[in-house]
Amino acid sequence: MDTPKAGPKDFVFWVGAMATLYGGVVAFVTLVFDYINHSFPDPVTNQYYADAYSDSISYEMAALIVLAPVFLVLMRLIRRDIAADASRKEIWVRRWALFLTLFVAGATLVVDLIVLLNTFLQGEDLTTGFLLKVLTVFLVSGSGFLHFLADLRGYWDREPARARMVSSATGALVCIAIVAGFFIIGTPQQIRAQKQDAIRVQDLQNIQWQIVNYWQQKEKLPTTLDELNDPISYNVIPVDPQTKENYEYTQTGNLAFSLCAAFAQVGGSSSVSDVSRSTEPAIAGKGLEDNWQHDAGRTCFDRTIDPERYPPYSKTR
Repeated sequence: MDTPKAGPKDFVFWVGAMATLYGGVVAFVTLVFDYINHSFPDPVTNQYYADAYSDSISYEMAALIVLAPVFLVLMRLIRRDIAADASRKEIWVRRWALFLTLFVAGATLVVDLIVLLNTFLQGEDLTTGFLLKVLTVFLVSGSGFLHFLADLRGYWDREPARARMVSSATGALVCIAIVAGFFIIGTPQQIRAQKQDAIRVQDLQNIQWQIVNYWQQKEKLPTTLDELNDPISYNVIPVDPQTKENYEYTQTGNLAFSLCAAFAQVGGSSSVSDVSRSTEPAIAGKGLEDNWQHDAGRTCFDRTIDPERYPPYSKTR
């Protein structure tokens, strides 16, 4: 019997299905990696940024939400054509897609094992996070390899009930992975509030540095924040990103001042650049790493300029 020819529709459906499958698998694995990083943070790479994985988590969630339904729709259309004409199972584009997927899954399994053994042989610590990532790649690629190998051998045609069960379990797993993201990074409203709080902290850092620079230039603190505006140097004092109102500034001494803002959530920390620019700690008894931590609601940060650390410019010339 002649092998059926693949038409443009077959090519588009199978290429689209494989593209969405590969993209969805990468998004799923990366999403699980980010969950592992969040649960078992690296003290080196995540020392200063508590929400280092938030942006990637939201992107991967969005990718899964879009790619998973597209893949299911394309596969439904492909199966409908095969059900109407069983010879469509033998078209070259289908066999190429299945064999290519087997190759990619098998190669991923091999690389995954090589990475694990290489890490072990080099005497490096097999941390919980690393082992979970290796296990994730092994399970995903191994499951994909077995699934498509069974498809080539016609197993799912002989066991349609098991095929539906596997599809349902895979869909449930993807849904769980997506829903878990909302518990880790929060709802869109919570993320928006976090970003606004981060902007507030950055604004206060900027204002603090401008106040210190003002004192170094004039050896006195500004009476109001408006005195810091300098159109020549394009320095404009920022305002609250939500209310558009000015931040609170109060001079509490010849060398002391206070900056206040209304935050939406508890949070805030000091980054590397913040530490290099900080004056006295915001809270007595705490170190520089707590310099910008804040509660929800109105929070003030008390600062005292150290003339030895920040001498007036007239004494440095």
